[in-house]
Amino acid sequence: MKSLTLEQAANRIMVALDYPDAEAAKQLMVQLEGIPCYMKVGMQLFYAAGPDFVRELKTRGYRVFLDVKMHDIPNTVKGGSNSVTKLGVDMFNVHAAGGVQMMKAAMEGVEEALAHHQGLAKPTVIAVTQLTSTSQTMMNEEIGIPGLVTDSVVRYAQLTKEAGLHGVVASPQEVTLIKQACGEAFQTITPGIRPAGSAVGDQSRVMTPEQAFAQGTDYVVIGRPITAAPSPRKALESILEGLI
Repeated sequence: MKSLTLEQAANRIMVALDYPDAEAAKQLMVQLEGIPCYMKVGMQLFYAAGPDFVRELKTRGYRVFLDVKMHDIPNTVKGGSNSVTKLGVDMFNVHAAGGVQMMKAAMEGVEEALAHHQGLAKPTVIAVTQLTSTSQTMMNEEIGIPGLVTDSVVRYAQLTKEAGLHGVVASPQEVTLIKQACGEAFQTITPGIRPAGSAVGDQSRVMTPEQAFAQGTDYVVIGRPITAAPSPRKALESILEGLI
C-alpha cells in the first residue's frame, strides 16, 4: 500500500455519508472537494434524499457506492438492480443471504439496463456476507447460523462468486480467507475501519486502514472518524498520509 500515490490511496477510501438529509451531506461534499474518494450513500440518506442526491454526487465527479443491501425475491432484486444501474451508480450491493438465484437476478437487471441505455458504465456489484456488527454469539444464538463467523463469511463469498458478482462486503479480518477461497481478483470492501485511537462504536470486528490494506482488501469504508471529526478534511488527509 505504501507504494501508492495520494490519488490512488484516495480512490480506495469510501466515505460513509451517514447523514439524515442531503443538506448535511452536501456540507461534507464541499469540505472534501478535490479529494478523489468514493462516497457511500446508505439507506438513511438515500431514503431521505432520493435518486437526485446520487445524481448530484455524480455531477460533482464523485464515484458512488449505493449501499442499500437489496434482499428480496429474485424478480424484485432484478428490477432494483436495473433501476440503480440506470441511475449511474458505480457500485451497489445485495445480501448474499438471498441466495445464488437472487444474486444472478441482480446481474440480469444490470445487463438489461446496459442493453437498453447506451453510455451507461457497468457498476460493480457486491454482496454483504455478515455485517461487521454481527458477533459470534449473535450469529449463533439470534440469527440461528451455527459455526464460526469466518466460515459463514467464506461460504457466502463463494456463493457470491458463483453467482457472477464482483466481490463482497466483509470484515477486514476475513479478507485473507476470502481471497484464498475466491481469488485475488475477487474484490473485498471492508467497513468496520477505525483509525488508531478512534472509538469502536457499534462495530464488533474492526481494524485500522493500514491493517486492512495490509490484509489485501481493495476498499475501506470509513464513516464517523471522518464525518464526525471537527475537520473532516483534515481527518481524511491524516488517514491518507498514513497510507502513502
